[in-house]
Amino acid sequence: MGFQLKDYDFKKFPVPLDKYKPVPLSLQDKSLSAEQKESLQNNINLLRDAIVFFTASGAARGVSGHTGGPYDTVPEVAILLSLFAGADGDKFVQVLYDESGHRVATQYLLSVLEGSLPAHDLLYYRAANSKLPGHPELGLTAGVKFSSGRLGHVWPMVNGVAFGNKDKITLMLGSDGSQQEGDDAEAARLAVAQNLNVKLFIDDNDVTIAGHPSEYFKGFDVGRTLEGHGLKVIHADGENLDSLYPAMISALNETGPVAVIIKRKMCPGIEGLEGSNHGHDVIPVDKAIKYLTSKGHNDAVAVLQSIKPTKDTYEFIGCTKDRGANRVVFGEAVAAVLDKSSKEENAKKVLCIDSDLEGSTGLKVIHQKHPEVFVGSGICERGNFAAAAGFGSFLKKGEYRTGIFSTFSAFLEMCVSEITMARLNFANVLCHFSHSGVDEMADNTCHFGVNTFFADNGLEDSFTTRLYFPADPTQMTACINKVLYDEGLRFVFSTRSKVPWVLKEGTQEPFYGEGYTFTPGKDDIIRKGTKGYVVSFGDMLYRSASAIDTLRKQGLDVGLVNKSTLNIVDEDVLKEIGQTGFVIVVESLNEKTGLGSKFGTWLLQRGFTPKFATMGVSKEGCGGLFEQIPYQGLSPDHIAAKIKELAA
Repeated sequence: MGFQLKDYDFKKFPVPLDKYKPVPLSLQDKSLSAEQKESLQNNINLLRDAIVFFTASGAARGVSGHTGGPYDTVPEVAILLSLFAGADGDKFVQVLYDESGHRVATQYLLSVLEGSLPAHDLLYYRAANSKLPGHPELGLTAGVKFSSGRLGHVWPMVNGVAFGNKDKITLMLGSDGSQQEGDDAEAARLAVAQNLNVKLFIDDNDVTIAGHPSEYFKGFDVGRTLEGHGLKVIHADGENLDSLYPAMISALNETGPVAVIIKRKMCPGIEGLEGSNHGHDVIPVDKAIKYLTSKGHNDAVAVLQSIKPTKDTYEFIGCTKDRGANRVVFGEAVAAVLDKSSKEENAKKVLCIDSDLEGSTGLKVIHQKHPEVFVGSGICERGNFAAAAGFGSFLKKGEYRTGIFSTFSAFLEMCVSEITMARLNFANVLCHFSHSGVDEMADNTCHFGVNTFFADNGLEDSFTTRLYFPADPTQMTACINKVLYDEGLRFVFSTRSKVPWVLKEGTQEPFYGEGYTFTPGKDDIIRKGTKGYVVSFGDMLYRSASAIDTLRKQGLDVGLVNKSTLNIVDEDVLKEIGQTGFVIVVESLNEKTGLGSKFGTWLLQRGFTPKFATMGVSKEGCGGLFEQIPYQGLSPDHIAAKIKELAA
């Protein structure tokens, strides 16, 4: 990996990356000279300043991001780059594979240092259409050499790289969070059994999104876990080069798999974030300004102050301007139901297991109001889901219990086998998969929650499975009130983005208003039409309503159905819409696996043959927030154009 900074313009990127000077090192250099250590430390300080600067641009632009992880791991990255530049560089697979996708800032910075990107491009970190999404994607960003996918999924593939490069050293950056995933246990066993020459450098900062592993996972220790699998483990102080460098050199000179456990606080040296789980996220602009000012980067501060958030200016009709967060309302609704029972009764009937995402998926309010049912767990989605399902299984006649489980919708794909296991054991489990679809998904394609129907993978005669995707906070609350204590597998979906309330036509009255009750399996006709219908749900319902209300004002009598129970046919509604001229399914799920892939079959099976079309997610993402929807061709204008096409 050569150093060839491209088109560097200090005025555009006023952290002087041109002062980065590789320190060529050899595997024979068992310790650092004073001069080498000083040069390495200068590089570390410089690269950390750059990471604070350009990740903070994401905060300034409103697209969020992650600062702490890439900032933390700079010392080991700088050492490895120096070894690449030294006499033994050809002994390495010169890729810094990283199993923590949120540390993408490292990969973007490496792309700049090797000359694949101009430095000022970094200031569009996570912005729409910048090709700098929240996780690295192979083939999208110049210089990026792998896709990280979801947390803890890289090591098994790195083992394959090692199989293909037996004469070289293969490297992976890890973390105490990503090492909680089950994939890593399997990868460890294979690496040891085959004596693969894989070296792991694991940032053990005792911080994940929701807290500290030492508190919520008592007994878990990354080093002891890997030793149990048979790896050699070396410990180091990540903020002391006299400790870190010899540990890394020792590991690299070993044959076979070795893990260096690198202890440090999160965000060392950043006031207000050091040691805090808030350091996992993007550094707030005010803290970045304070940090950069203390380092003398006044021009960088001025750049940050000039960046303004990008806002969605589209004027929707047929819905309220106010919006609510369904992913939060889920937890509020569950807590409200639990309020009606004693803590003792709740503890007997309900077990709610978090997967380090309670603040993101709505479980935080359950934790706060009903700790008697709450279990804080780690990044172990498959095991946590299975435990929640097990709590609701194997019941005596007349006995009822239910588990509650929640994570991001993208991770549903990881739980498919456990979902089958739960169904086979007649489990009662309520699952909330937030961050569904693509709206406001700056983490981009690997975090798209678009394969919702994977959860409905049982046979026709199998145990009850229901998929619910409420359209607004009122419907979410009513849904939870109805299904919390139902039997079977109940999956409730919500988006990262807030959603408005759809209005009754021509009024300011919410369609789902006071007194509304939710009926599983019942579709709601939001707008009655004669020419044809749009069938939608969730975050696409209000967008569809906006398109339809515009067309209805123009004289096109098109209707709208909210299909909030995704996998059950409402025969009455299907008959009504099937007898019109066209049906269009509009969704923010995968066009190949979503509602549209089933709905046409349902129509044909009942002898209905309207013109039929689907609109869903069909492309890898563009990054950014609200921009993802129009990029997929799902804006109200796109919906209106498709309606006109079928109505012609």
